[in-house]
Amino acid sequence: MLFGRFDNRLPTPDEALPGRAEPAYSVPERHTVLGTPLQGPYPEGLEIADFGMGCFWGAERVFWQTEGVWTTLVGYQGGSTPNPSYEEVCSGRTGHTEAVRVVYDPARVSYETLLKRFWEGHDPTQGFRQGNDVGTQYRSAIHTHTPAQAASAEASRAAYQQVLTAGGHGTITTEILPAEGRPFHPAEPYHQQYLDKNPAGYCGIGGTGVSCPIGIAPAGD
Repeated sequence: MLFGRFDNRLPTPDEALPGRAEPAYSVPERHTVLGTPLQGPYPEGLEIADFGMGCFWGAERVFWQTEGVWTTLVGYQGGSTPNPSYEEVCSGRTGHTEAVRVVYDPARVSYETLLKRFWEGHDPTQGFRQGNDVGTQYRSAIHTHTPAQAASAEASRAAYQQVLTAGGHGTITTEILPAEGRPFHPAEPYHQQYLDKNPAGYCGIGGTGVSCPIGIAPAGD
């Protein structure tokens, strides 16, 4: 892990690394587990959800194992540096968090179910860390693609805070922000489906043990 002078705060756009106009690498064409294309355009009717919940290796596996998920890929989101590298993100000087893009069929799995996987798959109260992984790139985040997703995410955060508080846990630090204006930059090829390629590899995923209620989000577009 590379530490920079922004370990305990996000850099401003003026402080962020300059990045590059184009990615420095190509992303594999297909998912090693699901066999589906990693990048769009995706088939009609599918929807996209973006989650940051600590190290993206274990987080991605949580979602590719979920029924109704069509494909997943990992990347960097929510920062200022265009097309960052892993080393740059780990420096704390890009502002990104490690994220998982989940492409799913809403006829087979609801966004609320994905939110349940998200909340229960990590500890959303830890701020700029997740377990032993420390840094702004490990912060908890939901980047929403529609008003309905935003409403569901906000409602689920409020509902989960109630049960966390009852269980003696702290305040949720998860940021819920629109994906618009926060591009998702796919990570390097070796990060994609890492735990399929390295079954004994580092996971880093561990929740609070508190179940998240679902079905509490308002309906609508």
